[in-house]
Amino acid sequence: MQARPPIDFRVAEVNGNTQRLASIRTLLADSGLGMDHDITTFVEAWSGNRLVGCAGLADNVIKCVAVDEEMRGENLSAQLLAEVEHLALARGHFHLFLCTRPCNRERFQHSGFWPVAQSGNNAILMENTPSGIQRYCRTLQADRMPGKRIGAIVMNANPFTLGHRHLVEQAAQACDWLHLFVVREDASFFPFAARLKMVKAGVSHLANVTVHEGSQYIISRATFPAYFLKETGKVQQAWSEIDLLIFRNYIAPALGITHRFIGSEPFCDITRQYNQTMHQLLAGVVEVVEIPRIKATGNAISASEVRRLLKTHQFSRIREIVPDTTFAHLESHYSAEVA
Repeated sequence: MQARPPIDFRVAEVNGNTQRLASIRTLLADSGLGMDHDITTFVEAWSGNRLVGCAGLADNVIKCVAVDEEMRGENLSAQLLAEVEHLALARGHFHLFLCTRPCNRERFQHSGFWPVAQSGNNAILMENTPSGIQRYCRTLQADRMPGKRIGAIVMNANPFTLGHRHLVEQAAQACDWLHLFVVREDASFFPFAARLKMVKAGVSHLANVTVHEGSQYIISRATFPAYFLKETGKVQQAWSEIDLLIFRNYIAPALGITHRFIGSEPFCDITRQYNQTMHQLLAGVVEVVEIPRIKATGNAISASEVRRLLKTHQFSRIREIVPDTTFAHLESHYSAEVA
């Protein structure tokens, strides 16, 4: 029997490698996997001239780990994980995450990953430390405030509108203290730094609000690893459940949160479904309070409408639906495009 060639590990950047990406896509498809769009680099495993394994990296998230069927059972996935972790460390990413099917949990645990939260049989989020989420909760506890009613809001604020301000003001009025989390990932029209700045400026008049920079434990739907889930409904369900279970089991206890405030959702089916899942998963632990959206010129205010108006430079209409602080930011950064 002819000896199999030794495994050769190579690093492939996604940009400009169309032919190599085609081979990776084929290998992933053979394992029932797609390829997430935000992967920047792959570690490839080659046996002679044949691609037999791959593992992708998107910042500090490992995705798309696949091994050729003939090579399974030979510890190649563990070797791939070690190689992609080494690459991540070399790039300054020490805290790593991966999301996979629950049936792979034991395999990844043997490679040094610990479970954080699981969505039924759909997905499990894991990290390369047994104490990452606990460490994050300890940092949150430094911002814990006294009171019987402690509220929380999680928002993208893309950008911060009068609707967002109304939600925060109503929640702050109903609570002893309010914790406001701004989703961190830069997968929005406005980058995180700009969104955070607009939120802080927009709520600066409220004395009982702490604005938190979101962490990777507050998961953006736009960056949720979905390569192993074929059905859109399952992606939505997995993202919602994992995000809300982390909030319920870790974030809320760390800050003593008793209420979570959300705005009613007349536009987006995905957000409306997320809100329904929130009611189900937080029931009996954190009370969910839904506040009706306010209207401007007869229509419910939405950040998507601000973005649409901004693209067509309709600043007079934007002024009607955003706070002065947000308008000042938009005017200073985007009005030059009109000239």
